[in-house]
Amino acid sequence: MSGTRGRFDVWAPRPSRVRLSVGDEVVPMTRGADGWWTPAGPVPEGEVDYGYLLDDSDEPRPDPRSRRQPDGVHGRSRTFDPGAFRWTDQSWTGRQLGGSVVYELHVGTFSPEGTLYGAVSRLEHLVDLGVDVVELMPVNAFNGVHGWGYDGVLWSAVHEAYGGPAAYQRFVDAAHAVGLAVVQDVVHNHLGPSGNYLPEFGPYLKTEGANTWGSLVNLDGQGSAEVRRFILDSALMWLRDFHVDGLRLDAVHALEDSSPMHLLEELAVEVAALSAHQRRPLTLIAESDLNDARLVTPREGGGHGLDAQWSDDFHHAVHVALTGETEGYYADFAPLSSLAKVCERGFFHDGTWSSFRDRPHGRPVDTEAMPTWRLVVCNQNHDQVGNRARGDRLSDPSPGHLDTDQLVCAALLTIAGPFTPMLFQGEEWGASTPFQFFTSHPEPELGRATAEGRLKEFERMGWVPAVVPDPQDPATFERSKLDWSEPESGDHAVVLAAYRELLALRRSLPALTDPSFGALTCTVDEDARLFVLRRDDVVLAVNFGDRPASVPVEGATDLLFGTPTRPRLTDGVLELPPHGGALVGPAPVA
Repeated sequence: MSGTRGRFDVWAPRPSRVRLSVGDEVVPMTRGADGWWTPAGPVPEGEVDYGYLLDDSDEPRPDPRSRRQPDGVHGRSRTFDPGAFRWTDQSWTGRQLGGSVVYELHVGTFSPEGTLYGAVSRLEHLVDLGVDVVELMPVNAFNGVHGWGYDGVLWSAVHEAYGGPAAYQRFVDAAHAVGLAVVQDVVHNHLGPSGNYLPEFGPYLKTEGANTWGSLVNLDGQGSAEVRRFILDSALMWLRDFHVDGLRLDAVHALEDSSPMHLLEELAVEVAALSAHQRRPLTLIAESDLNDARLVTPREGGGHGLDAQWSDDFHHAVHVALTGETEGYYADFAPLSSLAKVCERGFFHDGTWSSFRDRPHGRPVDTEAMPTWRLVVCNQNHDQVGNRARGDRLSDPSPGHLDTDQLVCAALLTIAGPFTPMLFQGEEWGASTPFQFFTSHPEPELGRATAEGRLKEFERMGWVPAVVPDPQDPATFERSKLDWSEPESGDHAVVLAAYRELLALRRSLPALTDPSFGALTCTVDEDARLFVLRRDDVVLAVNFGDRPASVPVEGATDLLFGTPTRPRLTDGVLELPPHGGALVGPAPVA
């Protein structure tokens, strides 16, 4: 909030009367011409619970800009002083995204405790693994105790079940202490179905139109200037008050904005100014379904000026190559050449026909100008695992899933490929636990509606409704927790060792972080299911087929990495077993 506003001031142009419920008192408020209300009498100092009584209601509503909700999203807010925390990260200078490795985690299922304190205890694991950036799924306040966090209703409050805002500060401070940057996933494209009181205060939502999750946020209609400021202030809060190093912006394609300057560009401008002031990189990563690189094109080049965006096309191409699944949106990625196109040109759908969308989709990437690291890729993430019918990972132990060699091939393609790799919690040891969609709505009718909505969502993918777990069943959440007894045992340990080896190679081989599209070429053999990627003087080869395959690799002197069923390099020929992969080239210079 602007420094000219008091800590209990609130923007509420809709009600004709607003009173402040603070502690045991009710204080009348005075409206300004701009729709902001300010207390008309004395207010207490220090930490205190408060809310707003709108018109003649006796039910206090939480502050739209709340920092803390100790009693959940339906209760009163509690004041929070972000300056009270004693930071120890004064020497932290940040981490640029180019060359880095991202690790996505969900606070509630990452550790046995399911809290930010629990996550702190596992940070050394990530350092030993070779990760540079930790990306947290949304921690904003949402209804219930357990959930993914994407149905938040108070975007600036840290979910109390995770530990609240003070615990969040301690988490970021601890991450910086061990050399890890923190990216926070934030949601500005909709508000959750329960606890959304913002429309009672003002025109936060449009009266017409909707996206997949609900009413559109008002970014360009009457009153939108304050709504935009509300979003911008919340985003800057994470970077400034919580020392976060970047934001992952959820589903930006659902932000409908016809303003002269799009909200995303305005956010990029303000974040760049804060970054310059703090003298550390602050990164904005978009999740976008548009396949449009203008999001990450610098503003001086006519783009929005974000730093990076997720690329689902890479995931789809790798997933189909490994699993053979071609249902729904996977259908267009059946040829192995789709993986080659993604690696060489950034997107598969770059204006081509999308059978799932039934229309042309995407725009070409300017591969001469754009660095490859602007695309963040994965072989698994919360969406691509959790939005499967059973929430099953590639490493699910049930029949029909990948063997250890194939899991390591997925890692090889992601980590040694041309883009910024992102790992999903537990992937690094081939976790056997699923990551399922779970909720804990206190309202039974909302719980039922959520479960029914999930079933309808899977219709186009051809998945069987009977296997979809009930999101409201507490067991669905419990099943999704990582099992930390797994990493050092059996095949899990084999996969973990491979991830550590690949991440170490990524840091030692310049070719693996070369951001030039021009430095790489791909070839495929559709019949043999053989994929070869050449990056400078390094060759990455994967045999997706069920028979051995040979790859001529003249000039490659060393087998730098191989899948557990070992490939062989003899006289310039790489011999790959079925489902095997390898990295060959000159040995790293010590």
